[in-house]
Amino acid sequence: MSDADLRITTLDSGLTVATERVPGTLSVAIGAWVAVGSRDEPDRLAGVSHFLEHLLFKGTDRRTAQEISRGVDRLGGDFNAFTAREYTAYYCRLPARHALFAADLLGEVLCHPALRDEDVDSERQVILEELAMDDDQPDEVAHRLFASSLFQDHPLGRDPAGDRDHVRAITADDVRSFFGQHYRAGAMVVAAAGPLGHDEMLTMVTSSFAGLPEGGGRPARVAPLAVGPSQRLVDPGEQVHVVVGGRSLPRDHPLREPLDVVNHALGGGLSSRLFEEIRERRGLAYSVYSGVSAYADAGAYQLYAGTQPEHADEVHGLLVAEIDRLVAEGITDDELEVAKGYLTGAFELGLEDTGARMARNGALLVTTGAVRPVEEQVARWAVVDQRAVRAAIDEVFTAAPITVTVGPS
Repeated sequence: MSDADLRITTLDSGLTVATERVPGTLSVAIGAWVAVGSRDEPDRLAGVSHFLEHLLFKGTDRRTAQEISRGVDRLGGDFNAFTAREYTAYYCRLPARHALFAADLLGEVLCHPALRDEDVDSERQVILEELAMDDDQPDEVAHRLFASSLFQDHPLGRDPAGDRDHVRAITADDVRSFFGQHYRAGAMVVAAAGPLGHDEMLTMVTSSFAGLPEGGGRPARVAPLAVGPSQRLVDPGEQVHVVVGGRSLPRDHPLREPLDVVNHALGGGLSSRLFEEIRERRGLAYSVYSGVSAYADAGAYQLYAGTQPEHADEVHGLLVAEIDRLVAEGITDDELEVAKGYLTGAFELGLEDTGARMARNGALLVTTGAVRPVEEQVARWAVVDQRAVRAAIDEVFTAAPITVTVGPS
């Protein structure tokens, strides 16, 4: 796939439209990516982005919620959304012959949602049930606590879904005001991928999103400062869930690819150190891994394992020991080559469907304003060497980590 298959146009309204032609595919994926997420909410409205995401599926001036869902089901498609810390995304994937329906539906939902008082009240209960469901997953609770400590007193530390107190307090007027402020052309990217050409898709999107107000842009943001303390939460269950980690690199840092390599060697795959030592050799966990997250001005790394209470101290010690070993010894040449091969191969395989293509282009444009060519991204991983790996380790892993545990005492 060549760079010519991706074309980006900015309309007079400020709306950015990106289309990628994927010859031979039978589906089209269209998504709207809005440059506002949970970190951009006022403190008193924590969770409003997620609340609004739910409400956009409750109907428009023309269609009820049931008409929206039946319309998509009738065509064999998928219509969904999610809220992240720095953006909110809505997407529809359908057989390519129904591309106009997908564009029209997204445009109607994003430009003309009903946002009725009664829908706010009913959906509030759904969100409270979602939060309760999440609270029944102690590994999710552990990761939430870790974020709240790592980004202490900063909105990056919030759960994008919100919390019960704020969800109960948010009003219909709050939601409508937030929508009017942030859901504007200059703050939105529409990305599409499929067999159709740019001009055809651009015509559909321009017409479907004609009602989008002009103006808007990425919200002003303040970087996080203090790192908070370790935490322990007693929770009934069969396992103790341990998260160890710290601050990492922002999205545009030049050491991002070397950090990806380090993360894979540490705990990013079945051949990683954490998997081999804690699961395969010692049998102390079923789920054990590491991961990295990146935002506009900050990042995080975390190591996770779930284990029975009698093994919790041993597993925690092993997680910390692997960080210490990484700092002291780095990674081997073989680990370097395995990680580079995995990252490049998995990245290419992950772009085999239209939904993945659409999602990559939309997310990159709404967060960075540009799409790095696939070939360039592959090359950035391929050229990582031991010197760059050492620099990433020294930049990220030398500070003392924090620990969060959730489980029985």
